[in-house]
Amino acid sequence: MNSALALVERYFSATGGELRIGGMPVSILAARYGTPFFVYDRQVLDHKWSALRGALPTEFAISYSVKANPNGTLLRYFLSKGCGLEVASGGEFYQALAAGCSPRKIIFAGPGKTEPELEYVLKEGIGEIHLESLLEADRVANISEKLGVRARVALRVNPSGEAQGGAMRMGGKPVPFGIDEEILEAVLDRLLSSSWLDFRGIHLFAGTQILDYTLLLDQYRKGLEIARKVAGRLKRPLYTLDFGGGLGIPYFSNDQPLDMAGLRQGLIELMEELRSEPLLKGTQPMVEPGRFLVGEAGVYIARVNDIKVSRGRKFLITDGGMHHHLAASGNLGQTIKRNYPVALLCRLDSEPAETVDVAGPLCTPLDVLARSVHLPKAEVGDLIGVFQSGAYARSASPLGFLSHPLPPEVWVEAGQDYLIRRRGCYEDYLQDLVQLSLDRA
Repeated sequence: MNSALALVERYFSATGGELRIGGMPVSILAARYGTPFFVYDRQVLDHKWSALRGALPTEFAISYSVKANPNGTLLRYFLSKGCGLEVASGGEFYQALAAGCSPRKIIFAGPGKTEPELEYVLKEGIGEIHLESLLEADRVANISEKLGVRARVALRVNPSGEAQGGAMRMGGKPVPFGIDEEILEAVLDRLLSSSWLDFRGIHLFAGTQILDYTLLLDQYRKGLEIARKVAGRLKRPLYTLDFGGGLGIPYFSNDQPLDMAGLRQGLIELMEELRSEPLLKGTQPMVEPGRFLVGEAGVYIARVNDIKVSRGRKFLITDGGMHHHLAASGNLGQTIKRNYPVALLCRLDSEPAETVDVAGPLCTPLDVLARSVHLPKAEVGDLIGVFQSGAYARSASPLGFLSHPLPPEVWVEAGQDYLIRRRGCYEDYLQDLVQLSLDRA
């Protein structure tokens, strides 16, 4: 089955060939909010949350990774589930607080944290800062001393080569992330010598977009091994053991969904090891997924604005493109362009009739949402949907390019739709950020 149609069957519905999201026909949403726009289905989020929570042992905590999609409505949804939040900037920390998250339930990871960001989160009483270098450790200690507060910190470890995998490796090689496992002992000595650092745990994150549960389990076992060594060095249990994120979703035609039953069985065995280790008694295991929870809940919807043929190749020109969805264009980490699941949203019951490229409105040949894709015969005015667009889409795109309007975001729940981010220009967006900073100061 076509991958887009498979997603419709799994998560959404269709009537008369028209996609319905949360029970709402897409033509009504498009008329109400204009195109292009992003729409998120609460029911899909519920499904993904239940799948993850059901696969994790009860001891595991979950912190949603804000970078996947920072919309406040999504943050509040996860907070309502008892989730914490993982942030990677002072801006994300601000958004987490604005969504109602307690500072103690926020962790701050990522290389290159600035002194103003660190001072900001320490003043607010952040739960943990995950240190990525010795310089950063010294910086946190100095700021903590100045503020007179003791910083709760963990170490992000860049593991050795056996713990790696996924579409984007973030460990097991020279990377800007974390402390190399080989120098962990020396770094621990430095941390433990400071009275301003409250060392609490280990953070391991070696890869992302992983669809093989055995790779995830290998990473978790590596994390457990490192935690044992560190706890032995401290002669006390760790408070936290953060296994990172990395859980993937199937974007492309040959991708298979993550086997959650296999992951659950492996985690049951892992927890037996953790529970039997005296030096890890009471340690809080946790994960920080983002894409897995929100990616499949979102659809990017644009309208066909022109149809043309150039030297035998047919192009559907849409009013949305890579400025809103860089990842779908293949320009966010893909070496070879592969198509996200795309469909003509009001012709789902029609057979593919032509091979086309779906191109956006930008003045660059990079602006192609789908290349050589088989679709029913399209007409100007048709709605094109890019599925798997809930994560790393709007927030990971060059929204200011060519000064097109920023796309709105819509939330659909139980047959009701709500605007959760307005359409605007890039200057409005920048002014909003400046005003938020001034208000906070």
